Amino acid sequence: MLETVQSADIPAPSALSPDEIVTLVVKHRVKHGMETQYEAWLRRTVTIASTYPGHLGVDVVRGKSDGLHTFTCVLRFSCTEVMQSWLSSTQRRDLVAEVAHMLADGDTTEVNRHSEFWFVPVSELPPPPRWKQAVMTFCVICPLTLLIPLLWGPVFRAFPLLANYVISTMLVTITIVLLVVYLLMPQATKLAAPWLNAKPEPLPGAEHEG
Repeated sequence: MLETVQSADIPAPSALSPDEIVTLVVKHRVKHGMETQYEAWLRRTVTIASTYPGHLGVDVVRGKSDGLHTFTCVLRFSCTEVMQSWLSSTQRRDLVAEVAHMLADGDTTEVNRHSEFWFVPVSELPPPPRWKQAVMTFCVICPLTLLIPLLWGPVFRAFPLLANYVISTMLVTITIVLLVVYLLMPQATKLAAPWLNAKPEPLPGAEHEG
């Protein structure tokens, strides 16, 4: 969904690996009475950003802060170069200028350099521990590895060419990846957010140490 990044907040392209997925988190607080206009702007911006090659999708989380509506947009790109192409585009600059008067305190953005792009925090919380990320990823992907080959089975039987080991493996893998990235993982991480972001319980008596 993106948008609103001040160039001063973005690391230089050389600071990020061009081979890893890059996640851009954009946070806006919208002035009272501007919510409807902002929503229209947001929908248009998401549509425009999605046309850029290498754009992998966006999640928008709505909330409230100090009585104002907040929007946290998590945009994912295939590499730093793609993200920079969007950030430096004329379209983006025009959109940022258009929305500026609707925002209570400007644009707040950050770039996530890690490949753990399904688990980007949308608040001040840190990313969940890696073991929780591993459990969540397993729970989402494992059922697909069992189900998707069965669903493709009738197609492979009807078209023997597609049943070739390499071709069939590619088709199954592509199906799983698309379902995970665009549909299942975003929903799973939202549903499991209380568990993923839960703080560990302090050990008894720990508060008295020191």
